[in-house]
Amino acid sequence: MRRAMSYAALLPMLLTVCVGYLGSFAWTFYVSLTSSRSIATSRLVGFAQYERLFGNERWLLSLHNLVLYGVLFIAACMVIGFLLAAAIDRQVAGEGALRTIFLYPYAMSFVATGLVWQWVLTPGGVPGLEIDWLVNQDTVLYTIVLASVWQASGFVMALMLAGLRGVDPEIWKAARLDGIPAWRVYLSIVLPMLAPTLATVFILLATMVVKLYDAVVSMTQGGPGTASEVPAKFIMDHLFLRANIGLASAGAVVLLLTVLALLAPWAYARSRKGAA
Repeated sequence: MRRAMSYAALLPMLLTVCVGYLGSFAWTFYVSLTSSRSIATSRLVGFAQYERLFGNERWLLSLHNLVLYGVLFIAACMVIGFLLAAAIDRQVAGEGALRTIFLYPYAMSFVATGLVWQWVLTPGGVPGLEIDWLVNQDTVLYTIVLASVWQASGFVMALMLAGLRGVDPEIWKAARLDGIPAWRVYLSIVLPMLAPTLATVFILLATMVVKLYDAVVSMTQGGPGTASEVPAKFIMDHLFLRANIGLASAGAVVLLLTVLALLAPWAYARSRKGAA
């Protein structure tokens, strides 16, 4: 009886997953196979929308921007987050205040973050400073990376710090007795021990990259021109502004498959670890 009640308690979540997630994906994939424009139609065109999608220069540019943004964003967040966590892990004074300060930006929405950085980094935003990073096609994407790293590094720090607090203190005692420098201990011992934490952080950051939309819209609207265009904005523009549901759905399916491709190795490794 208790087991049946447990399954019954899980039923609403199961229905939500099946209808809200799997059902939505099935419908989106179906629409991507049709010639839908402003409204969904039942006229199937096969994978023609995907051919149009990857023949669209704006979509290809958005993918290029996303890859460049993702490499810089993930690398910077992991390096800065780890350095912050390592510094706090040394039992510094005011640890609680530092954790709060570093984590505070992550509590803000990406829209708020984008608007603040837009105000600071546009010409005339700060009196006496002529900063044109957001209106310069050569620097705009790096500016978005800067704002995103500022927001997400504290979150990475919190995850890394939790991992560092799980390292046996005896390792540090032995290293000090042997005269091994701290950087060598981190590189040869601590980082390999943090492999599960690093993998989790990488997956979370990669998912943020794929979903990048709010920061771009609030800071640049994809501009100047299409210099900061990203796939999510391409999809939203074609869905609501260009009345091309079929093409937008194809882009959404591609993004979802990208997320699944990132999650699959991680989920497989976790399942293997659990089975062992």
